[in-house]
Amino acid sequence: MPNLLLAGGIVVTCAGPNEVLWPGDVLVRDGRIAAIGRDLDVPDAERIDVSGRIVMPGLVDTHRHTWQSIVRNIASDWTLDQYLVGLHAGLSRYFRPEDTYAGNLIGALEALDSGVTTLLDWSHNLFTPEHTDAAIDALEEAGLRAVFSHGGGAPQWGGVMPSPVPHPADDVRRLRSGRFAANDGRVTLGLALRGPQFSTMDVTVADFALARELDLRVSVHVGDGHWGKTRPVHRMNAAGLLAPTTTYVHCNTLAEDELKLIADTGGSASVATDVEMQMGHGWPATGRLLAVGVQPSLSVDVCSSIGGDMFTTMRTTLAVQRATDNHAAVEAGEAPERVKLACSDVLRFATIEGARANGLGDVTGSLEVGKAADIVVLAGDTLATMPVNNPFGTIVYAAHPGLVRDVLVDGRFVKRDGRLVGVDLDRLRALAEASRDHVIGSMAGAEIGGRWQPEPKLNLA
Repeated sequence: MPNLLLAGGIVVTCAGPNEVLWPGDVLVRDGRIAAIGRDLDVPDAERIDVSGRIVMPGLVDTHRHTWQSIVRNIASDWTLDQYLVGLHAGLSRYFRPEDTYAGNLIGALEALDSGVTTLLDWSHNLFTPEHTDAAIDALEEAGLRAVFSHGGGAPQWGGVMPSPVPHPADDVRRLRSGRFAANDGRVTLGLALRGPQFSTMDVTVADFALARELDLRVSVHVGDGHWGKTRPVHRMNAAGLLAPTTTYVHCNTLAEDELKLIADTGGSASVATDVEMQMGHGWPATGRLLAVGVQPSLSVDVCSSIGGDMFTTMRTTLAVQRATDNHAAVEAGEAPERVKLACSDVLRFATIEGARANGLGDVTGSLEVGKAADIVVLAGDTLATMPVNNPFGTIVYAAHPGLVRDVLVDGRFVKRDGRLVGVDLDRLRALAEASRDHVIGSMAGAEIGGRWQPEPKLNLA
C-alpha cells in the first residue's frame, strides 16, 4: 500500500470542536494517519494536491437497513405502520440470498460514493444462514467499514407484535465462533434487537442475554411513534438491561426520564431525522438528547424510503432542531439571539459521535494520528462551494454526493477523481433490476393482511 500525502487542503478533523487546519497536510502510512500538519516533507509518499478542497473524516451511519436498497423509494409515501406491514409482512418474504446480496452491495457502494465510510448495517431480513452470509459477503466486497448488526428475519418481524419469537441465536453463535471470532476486521459483528416495543419482555431479556454472552454491542429501536409510548427504556431499566454498549435508535416519543436513563447508563443514540419526519415517529429527539447530555449520532435508516447520503440527513437534522429551538422565542414574541446548534455540532454527530455509537471511536470518525485513514475529499471549486468561507457550513448546507471527489478506507482509494474504483456499474444495474423484478413480481397479486393499504398503489407492471 503506497504512502500518501494529501497536501494543502482545508483539513476539518472533527477531533475537537471547530478544529480546522487551513491549509493542511495529512500523511497516510500503512492505512493509518501518520501525521497532520503544514508543509510536511515526505519524500517517500505520493503527493496529492488537494488545495482548495475540504479534507474530512469519512461519514458514519449508525443505523441503515441496507438490504432494502433494491426496493428503494417503494416506501417514500408510507407511514411507519404501512412500512412494517408492507416490508416485513410483504416484500421482505420474497428476498432470496442473492437479493440480500444485491441490496447490501448496491447500498454499501451508494454509501461509499456519498462519503459514508462506516455504517451499521441493521440487517433484519435474515431468513436463513445463507441470507446472513450473502449480506456480509456484500459488505466485505464493497470495501467500506461496517458493523453487521444481526437483526433476525420475518419470524421476528412479520408476525404479531410484540413478538414471542426469540432472536435466532444459533445463527449469531455460528458467526461469533466463525468469521467474527475476533473484533479486528473491517467488518465486525453486532446485534440489532427489537426490544420491548416489538417483542415480549421475556424475549427481550433473553435477546440481551445473548448479547452479553457473545460480548456484542446492541442497537435497539425505542421511541418510534405510538410504539414508543409504552415506556420501553423504563421497562428495560427495571430488567437491568441498560448498558453503555447499547445504541438507542430514534427516541422520539420517549419520556424525559427515559432519556435521562440512557444518559446515566452511558448509552448512545441514533437519530434518523428524515425517516422520522416522514413516517410519523414524532419530532426528532436531537435537542432533548442534548439536554440530558447525550450527543446523538445520525442515520439514514430506511433505504426503501429515502436516499442514502448523510449530507441530506445532516441538513434536515439541523433545520428541524433550529426551527424547534427558535419556536419558543417566536411564540414569546422575541427574536432568537443566536442559534443553539451549529453546523460543526451536526458534522460531529455524523462523524466522531457515529463512530463512538458503533463502538469504533478509537478507530475512525476523526482525523487523528494513529486512526484508520478513512478520509473524504470534497471539491471546493464548484459553483456550489467557491469561495469556501466556512468549511462546516459548506459541508452541512452545500455539500452533496456529487462533491465527493475522493474516498479512502484504511488508506485505500475506493473512490478517486469522482468515480468508484473497480466497480462495474452495468453489473450492479443488472443485479439490482433482476432482484427488484423477482421481489416485486413475486408479491404481485399476493394477499397481505393487516393494515396494508398502500397509497399510492405500487406499480407492479
